[in-house]
Parts: sequence; structure tokens; C-alpha cells
Amino acid sequence: MASKDRIQRLKDETRANILDASLRIAVEEGWQSLSMRKIADAIEYTAPVIYEYFANKEAILLELTRRGYMILSKDIQTAKNQYQLPAKQLEAMWLAYWDFAFANQELYQLMFGVQINCCCGVVEDLPESKSPLNQFREVIISLINSADPAPDLICLKYYTFWSVVHGLISINILKRGYSPEMNNQVLKAAISDIINSIAKAT
Repeated sequence: MASKDRIQRLKDETRANILDASLRIAVEEGWQSLSMRKIADAIEYTAPVIYEYFANKEAILLELTRRGYMILSKDIQTAKNQYQLPAKQLEAMWLAYWDFAFANQELYQLMFGVQINCCCGVVEDLPESKSPLNQFREVIISLINSADPAPDLICLKYYTFWSVVHGLISINILKRGYSPEMNNQVLKAAISDIINSIAKAT
């Protein structure tokens, strides 16, 4: 049993090393430079060994996307737990979303197809990809002063939030943004305005 455990541990470590090396290459050279050969060279294995763990490069990208959503969901939950009031929770959660995007820029690009092709249909099937949406929806529902809020209203408010925040993130990833001070003003004002619009509509 000990031998089997050791073999499984080595497999898990190799798999993690492949993912870590892939992300490191993306950070240093961009996603367009990623290849199975480069990954193999980075971890000092032969390319066929990589294929024992992942069928192709797309499978690696999908697993990294899963990892990104897991980190994002954890960050959002941590931000939410700092406050009791739904309005304060929403603000903190979207600021955490913003911080994640720039602390993990390559993962964010991969998750949402910013300057990289995204297998969006496949990504949408990942359970992890639904976690941020569900976390935000839960707090939006808490903020709406109604025992049975309309699903369309919840959806509208979430996508209004996401469109603004994701749009501002994308502008800055494309190097078309303004100063950090301006970004901060726009971000906080937009979040506040949407929160107020929810309060007024209920």
C-alpha cells in the first residue's frame, strides 16, 4: 500500500509540475508560446511523458482554467466573509475579483479569452466556472428587498456588474487604461452605482 501511495504521490507531483511549468511559460512568454515540447523541456521530461498526463495542450489549458476559477472563488468568499451587510459584501467581492485579475493576469486571460482563444463551451461545463456567478447571485438576492426576487432582475444586476468590471479589466490588460487612480475611481463608482440601483429597484 505504501508503494502505491508513493507512486500516486509522484504522479500527482508530476501533474502539478506540468501545470506550474505551463503557467510559468505563459507568464514569461505569453500563451501563444506554450507548447508540449516547451513544457517537457521546462520540467526536464520527454514530451511523451507529458501526454501520459494530458491528452493535448488544450487539456492543460482547461485544467489551468479550472485552477483559476478555484482561486477566484476562494478570493471572493474571503472578501465576502469580511462583512455582514450585502452591500459591503458585494463591493468587497468585486474588488477581490479585480485584484485577482491582475494578480493572476495570465489565468484571467485564459479563463475569459482575453487576447487568447477560449474554449468557452467547454469552460462553461466546468462546475468551478459557475462558482463566482453563484456567489455573487446569492449576495445580490440578499440585497434585493423581496421574498421572491425575479430571476431576470438578479441576472440583469449580475451581468451589469460583470460587464463593467470585466470591461475595465480587459481595457487595462490591453494597455488602454488610464492611471491606477482613475481605475480605482471608475471601479468603485460603478460598483456603488449598481448597488444603489438594486436598492432603489426593490
